[in-house]
Amino acid sequence: MSDNIANIPIAATEPLNATESDPNRLGWMRGSPPLPDKQVRFDDEGMYSFPKLRWAYSNIRRLVPTTNVARGSGPVAVLPRADRDDIDGVMFQPIGRSDTMSWAQSLAANYTDGIVVLHRGRIVHERYFGALDAQRAHIAWSVTKSFFGTIAATLIAEARLDPGAPVSVYVPELAGSGLGNATLRQVLDMTTAIHYSEDYTDPEAGIWQHGRAGGILPRTPAQIGPASFYEFLATLQQDGAHGQGFTYKTVNTDVLGWVLRRATGQSLSELLSQRLWSRLGAEHDGCLMVDPTGTEFAGGGFNCCLRDLARFGEMLRNDGAWNGQGIVPKAAIDDIRGGGDPAHFARAGYVTLPGASYRDMWWVLHNEHGAYCARGIHGQGVYIDPKAEMVIARFASHHIAGNMGIDPTTLPAYHALAKFLISSGS
Repeated sequence: MSDNIANIPIAATEPLNATESDPNRLGWMRGSPPLPDKQVRFDDEGMYSFPKLRWAYSNIRRLVPTTNVARGSGPVAVLPRADRDDIDGVMFQPIGRSDTMSWAQSLAANYTDGIVVLHRGRIVHERYFGALDAQRAHIAWSVTKSFFGTIAATLIAEARLDPGAPVSVYVPELAGSGLGNATLRQVLDMTTAIHYSEDYTDPEAGIWQHGRAGGILPRTPAQIGPASFYEFLATLQQDGAHGQGFTYKTVNTDVLGWVLRRATGQSLSELLSQRLWSRLGAEHDGCLMVDPTGTEFAGGGFNCCLRDLARFGEMLRNDGAWNGQGIVPKAAIDDIRGGGDPAHFARAGYVTLPGASYRDMWWVLHNEHGAYCARGIHGQGVYIDPKAEMVIARFASHHIAGNMGIDPTTLPAYHALAKFLISSGS
């Protein structure tokens, strides 16, 4: 989630660095059973606390319920390799600083668990750290949103969804909520106006209620209220006029997920498998976190292996074509890349994303390379640079949740690498 789930409190002392917080070094979850002080658990929210999250994010299926997203029975779409030994030394200037940093230093600064760089469809750089390896799935958090936004853009291009229709046309149960009269386009671009907060410092904020209702955060016996994602969505009330400005709220994507289920008659795991995952030539199945009713968490519950995430990005870079087939209509890709209204986006005050916009659950940078990206808390991401013919897929477990704290090193590093690949060839 680009800014969702628990924003981990940062202690007054300097947090452990990437080496000191390495889950292998700290010995989390070793032994049968692990020692009490080495356990990472769901019921005490330890899995969301730093540094335990550095183990948890590569082991979600051991901690919470999930449902499978099948890769299908087709062959793996091989990613050719053209590994380079000159990428670690690429230099850039972090936002707001006068000094420079190398690409290799940025990986540690961002608590990177794994990163894959594709250039013209070939792997030129691949690294794994901590608890992650090439065969292990990692939580993608709000990168999940971009998967379902892409599916929605596809269904719009196929005239199976009407972006101008109110949500209640597809989900009558939301007619009395604050989202029932929002259009599907407003949901997709997060310009809905609802009384809901993602203020992580406020224990009564909507984000905490949302997480507990869906079971991705534990509930105490004293906590009452909605007991599923959909029950929570029905309680949301309107707060102003829809369509006036961008405000990032994860509940929009869970509403989108409900619309997709109603429009297609499929579960989200089936839809994601059929429309994307089984057609990418993925190496491994993925999985989606589910609530107590078995409903998938569209706002941030997808887990997958890193090279498969890179395949998804490469498909978009190639106008929706990949693995010998057209997977997403070019019209849908064009709609994503074109972005939303920058004036709507500017109202949200993202100082690290000047001139950007939000469209179909994607962040569109409108920079000189036409880059756009999927973003998730603690450093998850897919970054697509069409001009550089580059795709970056990254998993991370940063002690800071929100991307605003990670962008100052991530964004200039990615852009510097893009310019380096253009200048040096491959």
